[in-house]
Amino acid sequence: MPSNRTGHGKRGASRGAPMLRLRIGFVLIAIVLSFFGARLVQLQGVDPQAYALRAAAEGAARVTLVAERGDILDRNGVPLADSIKGKMVVADPALTADRAPEIARLLSDRLSVDYFRTLTALRGRQEGSRYEYVARRVPSTLASDTLAEIDAAGFSGISLQDDPIRDYPAGDVAANLLGYMGTDEPLGGFERTFDEQLAGVDGEATWQSTSGKGVRIPLRESTLKAAQNGAPLRTTIDRDLQWFTQKVLAETVQQYRAASGSAIVMDTRTGEILALADVPTFDANEPSEADEEDLGSRAMNDTYEPGSVQKVLTAASLIDAGRASARQRFKVPGSLPRQDRVIGDWFDHGNIRLTLAGIIAKSSNIGTVLAADAFSPVELVSYLQRFGLGQRTDIGVRGETAGILTAGEAMTSQTKDRVAFGQSLSVNVAQMAAAVNTIANGGVLVSPSIISGSAVTDDGTTVGTDVATRTRVVSKQAARATAKMMEKVVDPEDGVAPAAQVPGYLVAGKTGTAQRVNPDTGLYDGSTSVSFGGFAPADDARFTVYVVIHAPKGDAGGGSTAGPVFSRIMGYVLGRYGVEPTGGKPSRLPVEW
Repeated sequence: MPSNRTGHGKRGASRGAPMLRLRIGFVLIAIVLSFFGARLVQLQGVDPQAYALRAAAEGAARVTLVAERGDILDRNGVPLADSIKGKMVVADPALTADRAPEIARLLSDRLSVDYFRTLTALRGRQEGSRYEYVARRVPSTLASDTLAEIDAAGFSGISLQDDPIRDYPAGDVAANLLGYMGTDEPLGGFERTFDEQLAGVDGEATWQSTSGKGVRIPLRESTLKAAQNGAPLRTTIDRDLQWFTQKVLAETVQQYRAASGSAIVMDTRTGEILALADVPTFDANEPSEADEEDLGSRAMNDTYEPGSVQKVLTAASLIDAGRASARQRFKVPGSLPRQDRVIGDWFDHGNIRLTLAGIIAKSSNIGTVLAADAFSPVELVSYLQRFGLGQRTDIGVRGETAGILTAGEAMTSQTKDRVAFGQSLSVNVAQMAAAVNTIANGGVLVSPSIISGSAVTDDGTTVGTDVATRTRVVSKQAARATAKMMEKVVDPEDGVAPAAQVPGYLVAGKTGTAQRVNPDTGLYDGSTSVSFGGFAPADDARFTVYVVIHAPKGDAGGGSTAGPVFSRIMGYVLGRYGVEPTGGKPSRLPVEW
C-alpha cells in the first residue's frame, strides 16, 4: 500500500507541473500586453504632441502648407488674376549635404536659382535642419522634369511640394490696377491693397522622409492645421472692355508719340468703373521687365490740369445758382486784360457775340471768365468741391492723389479766373470722370466704385459698390441745360469736336487742352494734356467716357486727338451692352446772337 500511494503522488505532481508553467506563461504574456497597451494609450491618447515633437527631433520637419491665393475677378466672374499649379523644390540636408555642389549646379542650371544660395540650403542653413526651401513657385512640368533628372543622376534628398503660382491670364489687361506679386509678398495694386482678403492663411504640418529619395509623408498625429485659401475679389471691371480701351488708347499714344494716356469708362447711373486704362502699362506676369514708372496707375496717382473740360462744371454751377442761362448773351473780345495777365483764347478772333452755349461749344476761355465773374472765389470753389474736386475718390487704388484745389478763402480773383476754365488746379482721371458723370446723371454725384460689393483696404477703408454714396450737386434742370450745351461741342457746324460723334447716337461732351507743369521746375514746359469727356445717349445717359493724352506731339487738340478715342470706346460700350439709340433730336441752342 505505501508503495502504491507513493507512485500515485508522483503521477499527480507530473500532471500539475505543465499547468503551473502555463499559468506562469499567461501571466507573463498579460504583463507584456499590458505594457504595450499602456504604451499605446500613452502614445495615442495621453501625450501625442510630445512624441510628435520627439519625432521631429529624430528626422521629421515642420513645414508650411501654402494657402492658395484668392482670384481677382472682373464683373462677370472672369479671372483677371488666378493661381495655377506650381511646385516648391525642397531639400533634406541630411541627404543632400554630401553631394551639395553637384546637386546645386544641376538645380541652378535647370531652375535659374542662385548657385551659392542653393548650396547653402542643400547643406542646411541651421545645424540639424531636415527641411530647406530651394525654389518657390516653379511651374509643375519644369519641377517634375528637374526632379526626374535628380533621380536619374542618383541624387537623393530633393522633393516637391504644392506651391501655387500667381497668374494673370490676360497679361497686361488691367495690370495697372491688379499690381503684381513678388516671391513671397504682393508688391502693388489690388494684390497689395486687398492682400488680407486674397492671401488666405497658410497651414502647417510635420513631414518625414521615408527613403533615401527624400520622399516625404505627413505624420498624421502631428499635422497642425490645414491651409485656408484666400477669398476672391470681384471688381466692376469688364475685361473685354478694358482690353479694347487699352488697345485704342495705346494706338493713339503711339500715333501722336505722346508720353502717356489714360481713359476711364463709367456706368452713369451706378458710378461703377467698367474700364480704367493706362498707357504705357506692363505685363503683370513679367513686372521685372517693365519700367518702374509704368507699374502703377497714372490715372490715379498723377495729377494734371484738366483744361477746358472744367468749363462745363463752371457753367453747370452758374446755372444752378441762377447766375447764368444757356441762352445768356456775352460780348467776347479778342483778349481780356486782367490783374496779372492778359487772357486769350485758343483761336484768334475779334469781338464776337456768344451765348453761354456758344462759349462751351467754341471753348472760349474769355467767355468763361466773363460768365464766372458772377461768382466769388468762395462760391466757385464750393461748387467744385461738391463735384468732388480736391478730394480722393477712395475707390481702392493705391497711391491715389487728391489733386489741388485752392480754398476759396485763399483764392485770388486771378486764380479764380484760371480755375474757371481749367488751369491753376489739378485732378486725377477718376475725379474728373465722376464730375462729368454728375452732369450725365441729372446733377447727382454717385461716388465711383471699382470693387463689386465691398472690401477692406490695407489701411482699413471699406470700399465698393455697397458703400457708394449719392449727393445732389446741381439741380436736374441745370444738369440738363448743361448737357444740351455739351451736345453743341460735337456739332459739325458749331462745335470743336465733331470727331467725337458716335454714329446713330446723341453725344454730349467737352474738349480740354491744358499746359503741363514740369515736376522738376514747377513751371509750364510747353507741352500739353489734351482730353475729352462726355456721355451717351446725351438725353438718357448710360455711360460716361473720359480720355486724356499727355504730351502729344504735333498739332494735337482735345477734339482732334482725344475725341476719336472717346468715339471708338463709347461706340464699343454702347454696342456691347445693347444700348439702343434714343432717337432724340440734337440741341437747337443758339451759339451766337
